[in-house]
Amino acid sequence: MPQTESALVSAEWLKAHLSDPDLRLIEATWYPDWISRDRSARQEYADGHIPGAAFFDIDDIADPDTDLPHMLPSAVMFSSRLRKMGIGDGHRIVVYDRNGLMAAARVWWMLRTMGHSEVHVLDGGWQDWLASGGEIEDLPPILSERHHTVRVNAELLRTLEQVRQDIAGGEVQIVDARPSGRFNGTAPEPRDGIRSGHMPGAINVPTSDIMLDGRLKRADALRRVFTAAGWTPGKRTVTSCGSGVTAAILALALHELGEDKVSVYDGSWAEWASHPDNPIESSA
Repeated sequence: MPQTESALVSAEWLKAHLSDPDLRLIEATWYPDWISRDRSARQEYADGHIPGAAFFDIDDIADPDTDLPHMLPSAVMFSSRLRKMGIGDGHRIVVYDRNGLMAAARVWWMLRTMGHSEVHVLDGGWQDWLASGGEIEDLPPILSERHHTVRVNAELLRTLEQVRQDIAGGEVQIVDARPSGRFNGTAPEPRDGIRSGHMPGAINVPTSDIMLDGRLKRADALRRVFTAAGWTPGKRTVTSCGSGVTAAILALALHELGEDKVSVYDGSWAEWASHPDNPIESSA
């Protein structure tokens, strides 16, 4: 990978390394129902994708034993699905999507949580690949199963009970990626029966504030946005959102700032607000 700690790679870099034998590509496009009901990520992938890319569906590779959306699956399930995608030990992985990092960052986080160390995200995604003149194909990739070992990095993941303890202890900062109206409790949540608002002490960094033209803003601009919201560099951070997807975009952005004490609250607001005994703050 490039000689940098950045998780991002350019379309030009990918074009130069596309045939590397240890490189594996994942398309992770995902459209929330309340935004794009008429679009099928899987069909768009079938119509044309970067050569060799396997499709990763965050709603399919998810915990089947919960009502919460796209929760991280067990290590056994994750390993089994990755093997079938031709991804295993020793592979370098590049993830991309067509929807402004929406799920590419989530899959980047999932892979790192499950122990993959060399995982990168295509900066600018599908749009930059096309703009660079990158090849596309509409044939499914030929996949060969490979041994896949999971080594869960628990530092990258927070559960409901852990977040409750974090809030009680006051030593962790929670950064919420939802739009300000939902965070402040003045706009409704898109999921029925879920009250808007935020966790006690949380700060708000909407993903729209850290993105520009479908990609992350550069590091100096990212730092200004996070700092203006009240974020403290170097302090343990937990990112959250509606259901753990855009929280991973915050985690990716903080990674680009060199922060290594960042976890994603997997259940996020969908889980927190579903428990009537959890405190909710709002300005409504």
